[in-house]
Amino acid sequence: MQTITKLETNEIIINKSKFITVITPIKEKQEIENILKNIKNKYKDATHYCFAYIIEGEEKCDDNGEPSGTAGMPILKVLKINNLTNILCIVIRYFGGIKLGAGGLIRAYSTSASEALNKCETKEIKNGFTITITFPYHNLKQIDHLLKNIKIDKSYENEITYTFDIYEEDYLKIKNILETYSVIINKKPVKLT
Repeated sequence: MQTITKLETNEIIINKSKFITVITPIKEKQEIENILKNIKNKYKDATHYCFAYIIEGEEKCDDNGEPSGTAGMPILKVLKINNLTNILCIVIRYFGGIKLGAGGLIRAYSTSASEALNKCETKEIKNGFTITITFPYHNLKQIDHLLKNIKIDKSYENEITYTFDIYEEDYLKIKNILETYSVIINKKPVKLT
């Protein structure tokens, strides 16, 4: 599976209706509501905000007032055909006064999503883990050296807690070394890019 590297936008006009596509990578389902809210604030006077997303095997689409199956599903099909995940695609429509009919809407939303996606760079998603480790202060120097090339969220209290992401193929090597330093390790499966 793949995802896109960054947010992209695209605009097309079909029979006087303007279709603006915003396509963005997402890491968690909880992001979607906030992104949709921001889009609706940015494009306040739009007629429709149709969308589709795929994340961690879950998918959803929404026609947002367009006839059933003419907007969200065509967007979702574009994402699925391209084998994408961890992605949200929103197509904002400003009605131009000419009705497109069901077939025209399906083509318009598919084209809008496809053209935006064509502007995107993709990257492979791999299995990995979010690791949380807790360890005593006297092991700080050794553990910092071991994890020097990894982006870490750090917390210093009675003991030190580090949280970081690691690819599945690197986990066992790191785990075996960390266990020699009296480290408590918790892991949660995630998809990483």
